[in-house]
Amino acid sequence: MVLFVSAQKESYSISNLKINTEYPHFGLMFIENDTKVLFTSYLLDKKGRFKRSLGNPILTIYEGSLSNTGQIENVKHVVIDSKQNIPQITSAVKSSDGKQLYITTTYTYKNKPEGIFKETNFHISVGEYMKGVGWTNFEVLPFCNPKFSYAHPAFSKDEKTLYFTANIRGGKETTKGGSDIFSVTILENGKFSKPKNLGSRVNSYGREMFPFISEDNVLYFASNRPNGFGGFDIYKSIINENGDFEKAVKMPKPINSNKDDFSLIIKSNSGYLSSKRDKGKGDDDIYYFKKN
Repeated sequence: MVLFVSAQKESYSISNLKINTEYPHFGLMFIENDTKVLFTSYLLDKKGRFKRSLGNPILTIYEGSLSNTGQIENVKHVVIDSKQNIPQITSAVKSSDGKQLYITTTYTYKNKPEGIFKETNFHISVGEYMKGVGWTNFEVLPFCNPKFSYAHPAFSKDEKTLYFTANIRGGKETTKGGSDIFSVTILENGKFSKPKNLGSRVNSYGREMFPFISEDNVLYFASNRPNGFGGFDIYKSIINENGDFEKAVKMPKPINSNKDDFSLIIKSNSGYLSSKRDKGKGDDDIYYFKKN
């Protein structure tokens, strides 16, 4: 466990979790009234070896319950209908009623759209749960243009707004840097408003990723903009009473390190983040932090 008191007079303790291995663990999101979390890691066989698709390790989602000490326990694979042919999932969020699962994934030969696009582009799909089958009937969200990438879905507190990362080019709502954070209003009958860029108080000419809206209406996200500690750092932007975002500020150490830090989720004075910081167990590890 590391204890650090920042220049902002915020004191945090942070610790590496027992579930971490040499494989990556990231894409964190609270579910079920914040008693459990979703996260992304490799799909493993019974011998602990990762499974592959087209020669690549399969990334998928897991869920685990939260202990009183901050550990993630009782981890199990989230079952996705194999007939959906979803090769990779890099992040996910589930609706509070448990009826919808939004995932970040790539196009496959079965859902490949017509026209010119990069096969490496990501999109966001939403599916429903069927007993005995798992999560199924996934459909690409209608605002996803196959020429661009869309990733890392996250809900507003009332679940009427969906936040995500995209690299949209051209038009009024274009991306400033490598990727920006956007939002859409969730309408009825599976419809959405047009994507809206959150603007220069949040986005930069770098890459913004992994948005999360806390219970006290603060946006947390990762960015590799200049003047950080190193790699990706975690920033926060307060959403004021008018719904506007205040200028994003960098989180202090040890929330941030000189390596990649991202995928922060927080409730009250504690939460989780992913980091590739020194002295980890392997790749991206999940850390539990608490404000003292």
